[in-house]
Order: sequence, then C-alpha cells, then structure tokens
Amino acid sequence: MRKKTILITGASGEIGQALIKALASKNSHQLLTLDLHGLPADTKPLTTHIEGDILDEYLLGRLVSQYDFDAIYHLAALLSTRAEFVPEAAHKVNVEGTLRLLKMAAEQSQWRGQAVQFIFPSSIAVYGLPDLETKGQRKVREWEYNNPTTMYGCNKLYCELLGSYYSRNYRQLAADKPEMLDFRGLRFPGLISAFTLPTGGTSDYAPEMIHAAAQNQPYHCFVRPDSIIPFMAMPDAVTALLKLAQAPRSALSRNVYNVTGFSLTAEAIRERVLQAFPQAQIDYRTDLKRQAIVDSWPADIHDAAASQDWGWQPEYNADRTFEEYLFPNIRERYDK
Repeated sequence: MRKKTILITGASGEIGQALIKALASKNSHQLLTLDLHGLPADTKPLTTHIEGDILDEYLLGRLVSQYDFDAIYHLAALLSTRAEFVPEAAHKVNVEGTLRLLKMAAEQSQWRGQAVQFIFPSSIAVYGLPDLETKGQRKVREWEYNNPTTMYGCNKLYCELLGSYYSRNYRQLAADKPEMLDFRGLRFPGLISAFTLPTGGTSDYAPEMIHAAAQNQPYHCFVRPDSIIPFMAMPDAVTALLKLAQAPRSALSRNVYNVTGFSLTAEAIRERVLQAFPQAQIDYRTDLKRQAIVDSWPADIHDAAASQDWGWQPEYNADRTFEEYLFPNIRERYDK
C-alpha cells in the first residue's frame, strides 16, 4: 500500500526549508522532498529527501508508484534574475517541470477518486506595468496588468493558467468527467528570510543589504533609492501557503490569489539597516536592466480576495519584520 505523503519540490530553497519545519511540526503526513541539492542538517531528519530533477520522468514515475500524494507544494524554479541569463533553461524548469507535475497530480486524482492538492507559489513578476506613473496610482488586482517583462514572469503566469486548466477543464471532452486536481496559487511579493541567504532574485536587494551590514561588508544596491515594491517576511509566506491549503475548496473564488505584507522604498530599507548597523556602508550603483524589471512590478498589490475567502492577514508589518525577525536573527547568524 502506498504511503500518504506531502511532496515538496525545490525543498532546499528559502520557502522550502521554512515549509518543511512548519509541516513537520503538524506531524500529520509523511514528508517527501525533492531538490537538486541536499538539505541542511537542521531539516534533513524531518523528511525523506531525494536529490533529483523534476524533469527526470523516470524519477517521477518511481515516486508515483511508491507514494500517494495528498498534496504537492511545487516550489522548484529558476528565479527572475538567473532566468534572464538562461531563458530557455528557465522555461524548461519552470514550465515543463510544472507541467509534468500537474499531469502526475491530475492522474493521481483520477486513480484515487479524490483531488490531489497542488499548491503553487507564483510571483508579482507576472505583472508588467507600463510606466512609473501607472505604478504609483494604486494597488494592483489579480487580473490587471498581466503583461510580464521577464521570462520568469511569463513562466509563472502560464503555469497559473495551466493549473487552472488541470483544475477545471482537463479532459473536458471525455465521456466520463475525471476527478480534477485542486490547484491553488499565491502571487508572492519579494520574500525576505532571516535564516537562508539571498539567491539572486530581483527583489533580493533588501535582504542583501542586511546580510552585508551584519558582516561589515560594503553593499552597492542595484536599484534607485526611490524604487518600491511589496515585500513579505518568510514566516508570513509559509503561513499563507498553509492557510490556503487548509481552506475549504468551496470557499475559494479564484485559483490564484495576491498576498502581501508591506511596501518600502530601497532608501527606507537602507535607513532601517543603518539604524541597526550604524557602521554599514550602503550606496547605490543602479543596474539599469534590473531596475527596469523592478519598475515594471507594482508598488503594492490588492489582496482583499485572499482576506475575504480564507482569512488572510499578515502578522509581520515592516516594523516587526525588521526589528523582531530580520535584525536579531541575522545578527546572531554572523556573531556565531
């Protein structure tokens, strides 16, 4: 008999490590994790970990034969900045990898006669605002300005549509309508973690400032001082994923929801870092190409649908994120 399991792909990344700990504390399912890399020592005992590639069809076939997935948290992806250097590779990982997992989850839903939950972290990279004037006007809702300017944003938006298709219309012309998978997505803002290092995302100038300051290293911020996008503390990101997964399917009016925490300019972040680390050396050396990407993302996003449908509310505002979560934990990391 196959084991009831939750699968987490991309498990060694920022969200994955935090999610493993949160799900392991509930102790309701066996955890199976998949990543190209191994897990750190503090999370490795909490899961059965496989080092492998989501594009490996043989590996996915073996997993299907051994495990009965109640839920899949599909976190594996090539992020925005890296994807611009290798767009074809990003498409392969971000789209083809997601498509294979969606198909696997859809087929398992049919075999077991019960929907497999497919939780998908999307991004504000799906938005593409035409100019700074438009960016400054108001919060952006889910269906507005879906004109991404990056390969990563294109990949995420297309995968949202694929998830909706497999969740609502897969094999729609079949004589007997199959059980559909339960696809649920979140459009995250820039995520900031105190416990994992930034990995080259376009929004990573915020955590990079803090990590550099804590190590007494100079930092050259790659965006203008007035650059503004929404951010979220990693604990809120994990809470959002879990709350969305726990919501009754009947309560959801959408397949994909905006969620956010707070919006700050790069200069406001720099000022907070200087208050905590007065010796910090932070200046601006704008990378025009990365700046253009940040300028195309909203200054803030509208997340009322998530609040109304499944009770989303961030626990970490800007003050709590920096003063209680980021500064003390990052300082402790380097003091050791």
